[in-house]
Amino acid sequence: MQYKHNRFLLVVMLAASIFTSCKKDNGTGTTPAPIPTPTPIATADDKLKDTVLLYARDIYLWYNQIPAAFNPRTYADPDKIMQAIRPYSIEPGFTAPVDRFSFAMKQVDWNNLSSGISADFGLGIFFFASTDLRVKSVERESPAGKAGIRRGWKIIKLNGNSSITTSTADINFVVDAVFTNKHTVFTFLKPDGTTTDITLDAGSYKTHPVILDSVYSISSKKIGYMVFGSFLGDTTEIYNEFNRVFNRFASAGVNDVIIDLRYNGGGYVSVAEKLSNYLSPSSANGSLMMTQKYNDKYSQYNTSANFKKTGAVNLPRVFFIVSSSSASASELVINNLKPVMDVKLIGRNNTYGKPVAFFPIAVGDWYIFPVSIRSTNQVGSGNYFNGFTPDAIVGDGLDKDWGDVAELDLASAIKYITTGSFRLSSARSNQEQPQVINGNVILDEPNFKGTISTRKILK
Repeated sequence: MQYKHNRFLLVVMLAASIFTSCKKDNGTGTTPAPIPTPTPIATADDKLKDTVLLYARDIYLWYNQIPAAFNPRTYADPDKIMQAIRPYSIEPGFTAPVDRFSFAMKQVDWNNLSSGISADFGLGIFFFASTDLRVKSVERESPAGKAGIRRGWKIIKLNGNSSITTSTADINFVVDAVFTNKHTVFTFLKPDGTTTDITLDAGSYKTHPVILDSVYSISSKKIGYMVFGSFLGDTTEIYNEFNRVFNRFASAGVNDVIIDLRYNGGGYVSVAEKLSNYLSPSSANGSLMMTQKYNDKYSQYNTSANFKKTGAVNLPRVFFIVSSSSASASELVINNLKPVMDVKLIGRNNTYGKPVAFFPIAVGDWYIFPVSIRSTNQVGSGNYFNGFTPDAIVGDGLDKDWGDVAELDLASAIKYITTGSFRLSSARSNQEQPQVINGNVILDEPNFKGTISTRKILK
């Protein structure tokens, strides 16, 4: 790139020299020397942006589709550059670009996110209907968790304002109050019909991805249920929790398992492998689980992983509760298991659709994440850019707490386990309203979605 740039300048300077030599002299018998065109001096910011593009042209899955004229210096920062290369991800079989994922983040922010450290209220929210805003999730060590707030509570006021709808103005207000402000007064309507005012101040806390685990004895069935919120965080804690939960399931004689991934945006490939091994049947042990492939420049780094059955729970089938927020590593587990067991999906819509991964590449004080790896299962299936379609279309039971057997999705899974058919949802119509869908897309934006490989191949 630099050679071509210098060559271009040389041509321009030569043309200027020839043009000047053809002019008449200045009356002294001499021709004025041409004034050379100065070479622009690249700033540190320019060099950082150039480096970002160099990495993209090397490791990006669709590197050869980035135009030669692409100029990274016209973008504000590395994250904007990552977003700008997405339109060049043309994949056979798809009419639109498939990359919605490449991004960049300051290293300090990524280090906190990937290790499970957050600094906010610890509160997730979704609209149950266009005028019904609910708590969808709470981190137990967060300010919201310590205040005793629970999933399913209705938010009826924010800082005294009761105008909480899916209108653009109201959603902007909600986003500021819940995700941007450091201090907000919430008024909640609780399931018992009482209201309570709770003031939250944003604070730093550690996340705990295993949110809940339960065992139900219903109609002679032993059913294990685990709510898993993220494949990021303290992996030692996550693995210990997996061991505890599946030992509990085995001791209780569980013969059906429901894994709730409805808000799980993904995380580490290694954690996805671990969960796949706990859920897989013994018959899959030793067989191919998945293959990860890089672009043709790095094909020597392609890897495969086999199933290594873990734990004593041996299942012929597994149920996953999902939504459009179920992304990346969540989908990887589903794809891994589909060829080796009966996989049932329950949720209000398709999963997110991210069959690719990346890893952090340090550039200055940033990490960039160009999509670099595609994953396939043992039968070579992996291009699920449109997501997985649920077997049962069921609305999100936002009016109930985790583990409540009357919650729409959990109830549907239990009904299938005990009767052989899924429960129909009457609440889904509210969630299908365009304003509700669009509002929840905005409210879901702060949540990470990605599959992170811990293997770094760049020299």
